Amino acid sequence: MSRLDTQSSIPVPSSSIIPESPPSSPQRLSKPNASRAIFSPSKNRVKQLAFDLTLPSSSPAFATPQHPIKPIRTLPPLQAPSFKTASVLPINLPAATLRPTAVRLFNRKYNLTLQTPALLALANFIGKHCGSGWKNEGLADGVLEEVAKLWKKQSNASIVTDDGNALKSILKTIETCMSGGRIVAGKGLSRQSSFAFPEGASLEKGFLRPALPNADSFGMSRLDVGKDEDDEDGLKDPREWIKVIDAFEQPPLIYNTSKKHFDKSKTKPSFFPSPSHKTQLFTQRYHVVHQRILRNEGFQQQTMMGSKSDNPSDGSSANKITPISNLLGRSDSFHLLFGLLQVLPTGDLAISDLTGSIPIDIQHARPFPDASAAWFCPGMLLLMHGVYVEDGTGASEASLGSMGGIGATIGGKFLASLIAHPPCERRSTTLGIQDGPEAPLGAAFGWTDFLGLGSEKAMGQRMRALQNRILGPGAPHEGNSKVVIAAEVALDQPTTMSAIRALFAHYAAQPASAVPLAIVLMGNFITAPALTPVADASSIAYKESFNTLASVISDFPTVLSRTSLVFVPGDRDAWPSSFSAGGAPPVPRKPVPELFTSRIRRAVAEANRETRGRSKAGHEGDVVWTSNPSRLSWFGCAGEMVLFRDDITGRLRRSAIRFAKQTDDEMETDEGAMAEAGMDTQPMDVDGEEQPEEVQIDPDVAEARRLTKTICDQAYLAPFPLSTRPVYWDFGHAMQLYPLPSALVIADPEAPSFALNYMGTCVMNPGRLVGGRRGERASWLEFDILTKKGEVKTAQ
Repeated sequence: MSRLDTQSSIPVPSSSIIPESPPSSPQRLSKPNASRAIFSPSKNRVKQLAFDLTLPSSSPAFATPQHPIKPIRTLPPLQAPSFKTASVLPINLPAATLRPTAVRLFNRKYNLTLQTPALLALANFIGKHCGSGWKNEGLADGVLEEVAKLWKKQSNASIVTDDGNALKSILKTIETCMSGGRIVAGKGLSRQSSFAFPEGASLEKGFLRPALPNADSFGMSRLDVGKDEDDEDGLKDPREWIKVIDAFEQPPLIYNTSKKHFDKSKTKPSFFPSPSHKTQLFTQRYHVVHQRILRNEGFQQQTMMGSKSDNPSDGSSANKITPISNLLGRSDSFHLLFGLLQVLPTGDLAISDLTGSIPIDIQHARPFPDASAAWFCPGMLLLMHGVYVEDGTGASEASLGSMGGIGATIGGKFLASLIAHPPCERRSTTLGIQDGPEAPLGAAFGWTDFLGLGSEKAMGQRMRALQNRILGPGAPHEGNSKVVIAAEVALDQPTTMSAIRALFAHYAAQPASAVPLAIVLMGNFITAPALTPVADASSIAYKESFNTLASVISDFPTVLSRTSLVFVPGDRDAWPSSFSAGGAPPVPRKPVPELFTSRIRRAVAEANRETRGRSKAGHEGDVVWTSNPSRLSWFGCAGEMVLFRDDITGRLRRSAIRFAKQTDDEMETDEGAMAEAGMDTQPMDVDGEEQPEEVQIDPDVAEARRLTKTICDQAYLAPFPLSTRPVYWDFGHAMQLYPLPSALVIADPEAPSFALNYMGTCVMNPGRLVGGRRGERASWLEFDILTKKGEVKTAQ
C-alpha cells in the first residue's frame, strides 16, 4: 500500500516506492500534485530525507527512518516439480519376448537366475509402464537394472522368484518413481537407499527371498526353451556363462521317499544344528544311493514266469535287498544286504541300515570284482551277499530285547561271501538325457534344480545349443573351451613361483582365442600349516606369499584380462589350520579370507586397465576365492565340475579292510553271482583312450582306477566316519555326487596325475604342480568342456 494510516501515523512501506516523511494532514493526498510529489521528490525533499535518515531511533520496535519495518516476504506456494510426462500406451509384452533382455542383464551382470513367475511379473509391469518403447528407447533396461540391483542388495539369493511380497514390493516402489516409462530420481529414488523395503519387512513376512524357490520351480520352471537364437552380443562371450558355486550357496535338497523326488529343505543350514541332524546326514546318503540301486536293471523284478530258480543258494535271490531287521527268524538263508560298514565298540565289523545293525564275518568274503578294483573302508555304503546264522545265545537275547531288535544290533552273525560297491549311474540316466538314439531314458530327475541354475528339462536343451553356437566348430570362440587346474601350489617355495611363471608363459605365448576360460589354483598354498606355533608361521608371512604370487602373475596382463582365476584352499590354509594344525578340519571349509587376497585382486584389476584400450572383449578378467569343495558350472546346467582338495588316497589306505587272496575258481563263481545281481564292472577310459584288459596295466593307472571307482560308486566325497573326516552336518549335501558331475577333480598330491573317464564322468587329479613323480618342472591339467576330456600338461 502507498498511503499512510491516519490512526497510527506509521507508514506501511512498499517495495515499489521511495520512502518519505509522513504528511502533516491527510488532505495532502487529495491535492493534484500529491502523486507527483511522492513519485518525483524535489531537491529539498531529498535533502530532508537524507537528514531524517541520520536521526537516531528511539526504539527499533517502531518504524523510523533508521529502522523501517521490512516487508514480510511470502514464498510462492509449493508446486510439484514439473516433470515431462509423456503418454505411455500400455502393450501386452510376452514373457518370451522380454526373456533375452532380462536374462542378459540378470545373468551377465548380477549372476541372477529368473524364474518364470518373476519373468511374467516383470513383463506385465514393463508392458504397462514402458509401452512400445521398452526396447527401442531402452526403457526396460533401466527398470530391470534397478530390480536386479535391489534384489542383489537385499538378499544373497541367486534366484529371482515371485514368492512372497519381495518382488511385488520392488515393483510397487518403482511404479511411484516412474514417469513416461523412465525412472525419475527426483521422485524418491535414491542410489544410496535403493528402494528400502517397507518397515517390518522380514523373512517370515515374505519380503526377503527364502533359500530356494518354491517346490514347483524344481521341475516346472516353464521357461521358454525353444530353439530361438539370442542375437545379444553379450551372450556370445563364453566366460559370461561360467559360474563358481560355493559349497555354502548350494541349495540343500532332501530326498522324499514317499514321493520319490527331491524337496527343498525347510530349515536354514547352520554350523550349530540340533543333534538330530547328524542322523539325517546318514539317512540322506542312504536314501540317495538306495533309490539308485533299486532302479538298476539287476534289481528289477522279473516279468517272465519261471525265469528264476527256486534254489536260493545259487544266488538267484541276490537281486532283492533284505532289510536287516527282517533277518530275525530266517537263519541259514541267503540274503543281500545294503548298509553302512562300521566298526562296533568291540572292534568287530558290522553293517547297518535304517532298520538295525548286525555283526559280519568277512573271513571268507571276496571283494567284487577284486581287491585292487576299489577300496572298502568303514563309513562306506556297501552291498553284501551271504548267509545269516543265528546262535543260540544271540537269538534268545535278541528275542528278549536285551541285546537287539529293530533299530539295534540283532543277534547272530552275517557270513559275507561277496562284498561290492553299489552300481553307479550315469549323469545322463539320472537327468533323463538321451545320449543316443538307442540309449534308454533313466530316472529323469531332469526337473530338479540341483545347483540353483535351472533344471535340465527347463534349460538343458537350450543351453547346450547355445554352447555349440559359441564354442562349437566355426563359432567365434572356437578353441576357447579349456579349463586349467593346478594343485599343491605351495607359494612359500621358490620352485613353485618358477612353475607358475612357466604355466602362465605357456598360455601367454598362444593366441588370445586359446587362453583358458578359467585357471584353477588349488591348495595347499603353504608347506607347513599356516598360523600355528609349531610351524612358526605368522599371518604376515602367509600374506607375503600371496603378494609374491601377485607380482609373478602381473607380468602376464594378457592372460589375466582374459581368464578367471579360481582359488580353492587346502587343509593347511587359513583359518582352519590355526586350530587343526594341518589335520583334517571339517568340510566344507570357507575360502581364504580377504585379508590375504587384496594384492592379487589389485593385480587383476591393473591388468584389466592395461588391456582395456587394446582389447574389444566385453568381459574382463576376475578372481574368485571359493570354498572346498566347490563347483564350477558352464552354460547353466549344461556342465558341472566338482573341485575338491583332499589327501584322500592316504586316508583310504589307512582305513581299508583286507581280504584273503582269491583263486581263479572263486573269482569265476563270485563274478557269476554278482553279475546276475547287476553289479558288473564298468569300463574306464584312461586319458581318453580305452585300455584293453589283457594288457598289463601301469601301477599308477591301476591306482587311479581304484580311486575313481570308489568315489563315483559311493557318490560322496568323504565316505568315511565323522571321526576320520569331519563333515558339517547341515552342509553334507555339498559333498554329494548325485547326479554325477561332468568332471570331478580330486586334488591329491599323494596320488599320481591322471585323467580318465568313468560312467561318462571325467575324473582327474592334477597331482603336484612341482615335484611330480616324473620329475617335471611343472605339471597341470587341461580340461575341454566340449569334449569332456582331460589331459596332463607338463613343462620340462
